[in-house]
Amino acid sequence: MLPFVPPARCSVTPARSFPLAFCHAEIRRSLRASPCPVLTDRSDEAAELLLAAAFVSDAQYNRNIPFKTSPEAVRLYYLYNRWFMRTATYFFIFLNLSLAVFEEPAVYPLPFLATSLVEVLCLLVFFGRLMHFAKITHRNVFWKDTKNICIMVAILLSLTDLAIYGALRIYNIKSVRWSRIVRPIFLINFAESRQIRRAFRSIRNTLPEITYVFLLFMFSLLMFSLMALKLFGERNLQTAEGLPYFRDYLEIVFDLYVLVTTANSPDVMMPAFDFSSWYALFFIAFVIVNTYIFMSLFLAVVYNNYKKHLKNEIRTLAYMKRRKMIEAFNLLKEEEGTQFVVREAMWKQLVKLVAPDISNSHRELLLRISDDEQKGFIDKKSFLQLADLLNIQVITLKIRSHPLGQWMPRVYRSAVSQFLRSVVRHRGFVWTYDVIILINAVFIALDEESPYISYAEWVFLALYIIEILLKVYTYEPRAFFGKNQFWNWFDTLIIFAALTATILNTTLKSTTKYNSQRILDIVFILRVLRLIRIVDSIQRFRVIMNTLINIVPTMLTFGGLTLVVYCIFAIIGMELFHGKIQFFPPNSNAPYALECGNPALKDSLFARGKYCKNNFNNFASSFIVLMELTVVNQWHVFANGFANVTAQPAKLYFIAFHIVMVIIIVNIFVSFILEAFFVEYSLEKSEVETAIEQKIQELGMGVQEEALQDEQLLDNMESPDNDLEGEGGTKAQPKGLVFKIASKRYRTVDALLQRMFEAEIPLEDEGPSFEEILNLSPATAVPGDLTSERAV
Repeated sequence: MLPFVPPARCSVTPARSFPLAFCHAEIRRSLRASPCPVLTDRSDEAAELLLAAAFVSDAQYNRNIPFKTSPEAVRLYYLYNRWFMRTATYFFIFLNLSLAVFEEPAVYPLPFLATSLVEVLCLLVFFGRLMHFAKITHRNVFWKDTKNICIMVAILLSLTDLAIYGALRIYNIKSVRWSRIVRPIFLINFAESRQIRRAFRSIRNTLPEITYVFLLFMFSLLMFSLMALKLFGERNLQTAEGLPYFRDYLEIVFDLYVLVTTANSPDVMMPAFDFSSWYALFFIAFVIVNTYIFMSLFLAVVYNNYKKHLKNEIRTLAYMKRRKMIEAFNLLKEEEGTQFVVREAMWKQLVKLVAPDISNSHRELLLRISDDEQKGFIDKKSFLQLADLLNIQVITLKIRSHPLGQWMPRVYRSAVSQFLRSVVRHRGFVWTYDVIILINAVFIALDEESPYISYAEWVFLALYIIEILLKVYTYEPRAFFGKNQFWNWFDTLIIFAALTATILNTTLKSTTKYNSQRILDIVFILRVLRLIRIVDSIQRFRVIMNTLINIVPTMLTFGGLTLVVYCIFAIIGMELFHGKIQFFPPNSNAPYALECGNPALKDSLFARGKYCKNNFNNFASSFIVLMELTVVNQWHVFANGFANVTAQPAKLYFIAFHIVMVIIIVNIFVSFILEAFFVEYSLEKSEVETAIEQKIQELGMGVQEEALQDEQLLDNMESPDNDLEGEGGTKAQPKGLVFKIASKRYRTVDALLQRMFEAEIPLEDEGPSFEEILNLSPATAVPGDLTSERAV
C-alpha cells in the first residue's frame, strides 16, 4: 500500500477540484489556507508527491481518468487502481456473464434463488465500484460521462427485470429475462475496459464509411438477384433437393448472399450450369464483383479507417501522457540556475511510490540514465521520459557460481568437465538435438504397434533427459530455471511429463489387460508437443513467433469484443430458437429423432448433415453455433434449418450475425493484426530502450544478447553466456550484478505508435489542456495550431 499523509486531528479543507482539470496550484492554495495548525510544509510536500506519483502512474499505464486533486481523492484514486480492485471487478463481471450457463435454459441448472442472489451481489459490487469512481471525479464530470450512465441504467434494468421475473415466477407465469442482454454493458463501460471501448469506437467511427460500401454492395446483390430471377425463374429448374430453383425473389437474394461467402459454391450454380454451360458466366461475374471486389473493398475501407482513428486516438494518448508528466514535473520542480529541475532525493521518492516493486539497483540504473552527468538533479527533458523508462522491463541479476563448482571444485574445474561444458555450449550441440527432434518426428508418424517404434521412444526420452541434465550441469541451475526461461521450463515439463505418462502406460499394459486410452492420448500429445522446440531453433521462426507473442496481450481486446457480440447473439438466439431442435443419440427410438425432433426438418440438409447438436438450447451450445457461423462454412444450412422450424424471417438473425461478426469485426481484427504485425516486425529499438542498454554497457554490467542468439533455448537466460563464474572461455564479470532488457514483451502496438508520435512533439510543446484533450473527437485529435500535418 502506498504511503499517505495521516489525517490531523482537526479537519483539513480538501482542495477544490475543477472539471477535467488537474491544477497543483489549487492544492497549494487549499492546503496553505487550511485553518488546521497541525498542517505543515512537510505534509504539503507529501501531498504533492503523492499527486505527482498518480500523474506518472497514469502516464505509465495510459490512464485518462479525470480525478480530483485533493489529498483524500488522490488516496482513493490509488485504491481505485490497485490490482486487486481491478481483478475483483473483472471477476464479478465474468461471474455475471457466466450466470447464463446456470439460468434457464441452463447447461448446469441452479435454483432461481441461487442465481438471483449471485446476480444481486454482482450488481452491488458494480454499484460500489461506480460510487468509488464518483468519489474520485468531479460531479459534473461523472454525470457527463456516458459510460457511467450506461452502467447505472444497466443496474436499474437488471434489478427491475429480476424483480418482475421473480414475481411472475411465483405465480407460475412464464416470462423472458430480457435484461440478460445488457450484461455485456458492464464489460464495456467500466474504466478498466478502455481497450474494448476503443475497439467499439473504431467500429462506430468506421460504420459511416462501411455503410456506403454496404449499400452499394446491396444494390449490386439486388441487381444480380433480379437478373437471376429473369434468367432462371421461367426455366422450371429444380435444386438437388427437388425444390423450385430461383423462382422466389427473396430466396434468390438469400442464396446469392450466401454465394458471396462461398458457403454454397458450386451447389447454387449447378442446376443452371447443367441446363446450359453459358450460365456459368453469370455466377463467375457475380463472384468477381461481389466476393472478390466488394469483400476486398470492405477490408480496405475498414483498415483505412481503423488505421486513421487508431492514429488519432494514439495522438490523444500521447498528448495526455505528455501533459501528465508535465503536471508531475511542475509539482516537484525546484529552481536551479536558469532552469527548473527535480532533485535526486525527490526523484527517488517518486519512483518508490510509482514502482515500489523494482529493486534498488534497478532504481539506481534509471537514475544514472535520467541524470547522466550526475549533477544531483533531473532536468525536464529527462523527467518526461520516466514513464517510458518504467515500462521497460529490466532484469536485475546477481552473479552466481555453479553449486557444483563450490561443492566439488576440483572435479567441476577439471579438464574433462571443462571439455564437456564447452561441447554443451557449442552450436553443434544445438544442431545435433535439432536433428534428433526431426528424426523423432518421423518415428512419431510411424506405426505405434511396432515394437521397434516403442523401443525407439525410450531412446528418444533418454536422449532428451541427458540433454537437460547436461545443460543443468553446464549452466547455473537457478539461472537455467529462472522465471523468464519459458523454453527451458517447457522442455523440462514436457519431457518429464511424457516420461511419467509412458511409464504409467507401460505399467498398466504389463500388469493388466486394461489399456487406458486417456493415458495413451496424453502420451501422444506430449510427444507431438516436443516438436514445437524446432520453432525456436530457426532464427526467422523466432522473429515471427516473438512478434506474435508480443501482440497477444493486445489481441485479447478483440477477444473481449467477440465475447460481447457472442453473449448478445447467444441470448437472442436462445429466446428465438430454444427447444425448436433437439439432439438424440444414434440409437434413439424417439419420434422424429432423425429430424432433430422436428418434422419440419424432414429431408432437409440440416437433418441429413446430422447438425442436431448445433442448437440454441443452452448458453454453451449457442456459443458453439456462433463459432461455426463465424467460420462461415455451411452457415446457410443452419439458417435454413432454423428458418424451417420457426419462420423464414429467422434468416435475418443469421445474416445480421454475419454482417456484424464477419464483415465488420473480423475485418477490424484483420486490420489490427496487419497494423500490429507491421509495427512490431519492422520497428527498430526505441530511443528510450537504446539509452538503457547503452547505460548498462557503459557500466560494464550488460548481457551481450547477440552472443546468445545461436543458443536458441537459452536466449532468455538471465546470465551472460550462462557462465557467470568466468569459466569455459567466458570473461568473468567483475561486478556482483548484471542487467538485461527482458525480451521486449513490454511493448504493445499502442506504446510503439505512441512513442513514434511523441518523438515528433517538441519538448516546449506542452500540447492542449486536459479539457481540450478529453473533448477531442476521433476525427480531430488535436487542434490545428498545436500540431503539424507531419504528426498525423
